[in-house]
Amino acid sequence: MTQIADWFLTARERGNHSTSIDRGRPPGVAWTTGNHVQPRIHGADYFSALADAVSSLGRGSHLWIADWRGDEGQYVSDGLTLGELLIGACRRGVQVRGLLWRSHPGLFGFSERQVSTLADDVNEAGGQLLLDERVRHGGSHHQKMVLLLHPGAPEHDVAFVGGIDLCHGRRDSAEHCGDPQPAPVGDEYGEQPPWHDIQVELRGPAVADVAETFRERWNDRTPLEHSGSPLHLASRLKKRRLLPAPLPSVGPAPPAPDGQAVQVLRTYPAKRPGYPFALKGERSIARLYLKALEQARSLIYVEDQYFWSGEIARAYERALERTPGLHLIAVVPRFPDRNGLVSGPANRYGQLAMLDLLVRRHPDRVAVYNLENEAGTPIYVHAKAVVVDDVLAVVGSDNMNLRSWTHDSELSIAVFDPEPAQDADATFARDLRRTLWREHLGEGAVGAGRLDPVADFALWQRSADSLDGWHQGGQGGDRPTGRVRPHRPRELAAWQRPWAGLLYRAFVDPDGRPASMRPETF
Repeated sequence: MTQIADWFLTARERGNHSTSIDRGRPPGVAWTTGNHVQPRIHGADYFSALADAVSSLGRGSHLWIADWRGDEGQYVSDGLTLGELLIGACRRGVQVRGLLWRSHPGLFGFSERQVSTLADDVNEAGGQLLLDERVRHGGSHHQKMVLLLHPGAPEHDVAFVGGIDLCHGRRDSAEHCGDPQPAPVGDEYGEQPPWHDIQVELRGPAVADVAETFRERWNDRTPLEHSGSPLHLASRLKKRRLLPAPLPSVGPAPPAPDGQAVQVLRTYPAKRPGYPFALKGERSIARLYLKALEQARSLIYVEDQYFWSGEIARAYERALERTPGLHLIAVVPRFPDRNGLVSGPANRYGQLAMLDLLVRRHPDRVAVYNLENEAGTPIYVHAKAVVVDDVLAVVGSDNMNLRSWTHDSELSIAVFDPEPAQDADATFARDLRRTLWREHLGEGAVGAGRLDPVADFALWQRSADSLDGWHQGGQGGDRPTGRVRPHRPRELAAWQRPWAGLLYRAFVDPDGRPASMRPETF
């Protein structure tokens, strides 16, 4: 019988003795049971659920937010912007607290102005949104969480965790026509880029672990801004952010008898000064994936914005060599979000190396695809989700690269149904996979049968080959069902490889581990 500890990390395996997230549990236990997890696939679904939940908060409740970016004018529902939602909560007496990454300046294509505007407007209404630069140099706070807390009634607490930022470009739906308030991700995606993404809505004891992740960051007494950095000099002269008053711990909700086991996972880099809650960093996301790869026997399904790293490729390679029946299907964007003359080769460098190792060696067991909508416009895949053997699902902010596994701050949750998948009619992991496959392959292409890695692998190949053949044949006749195309990134020219590799390692996918842990030790 499959056990939770076969998949999840123990407290020791988490590898971070500075955090309080696992304290107070039985020895070795670093997870909670009795949770209810609901996927929110697409920004439109997530934003609507978030708007309803926040609008219901009253005086004395708490709203905690951590995000990579926030756009005040982004609509979260018809006629309601993010700024209006948060300001309205402040005016109702909700205690609004937030940590937004103090972005690199807009001069470099980032969102410093947008997050500053949102913070200023919410703070004027009585909230506390802080711009947080406590990152490794060149890094970012990439966690995306929203917590709704009810003191004295934790059974009503909710956490939203995943890959969807509270900003422009994310409010797309299953039809994938794009957010009417687009964010630029490359000319290949059109003026209103279609966007595929995933968030989860979490209720139960694990909400307290998400809250502890936010509280540890909030209570860090390190100054919010890098001293001596010239990047944000203008904003510093305008207003100096003070360290906030500490937040108390949050008690867990009572477990539900039929809920899922959930483990909250993070990435924090090794930096100076170190995080007081992760003095040598934390790489529990990477460690969980490496443990899951050792357990995988049937099919690993990945949706990922990047899917690039030689070290991660070698981890998959070891799993494939260890288990001859194991198959891997990955879904990625057709083009990088930064695809210029210099940024394009640097962004493709790591993925080409990863695909070369995995697909070239195992063409009958590894396949990588991208997506397009019915109009033929590529869909930007921003999702970060993995399903292993229909037993384990991981959803969060992290990508399959060294930056997410070691360098930036990240937050993910792993979900496991205590009932073994082979004996259960449904699990969260299986339901999530089926839901995603029905969208990508077509409603009628995915039945209710159990996982069959050989047949399912062939199903994806047939769907992709059919749509590819229709395009190559001049698009005559009815368009085949589905949105799946084979992923064939453009190769690098010989003269591009040396400098693209240097840029990739230095800026695109840097390593945030202590030097003593490199290479391939997490």
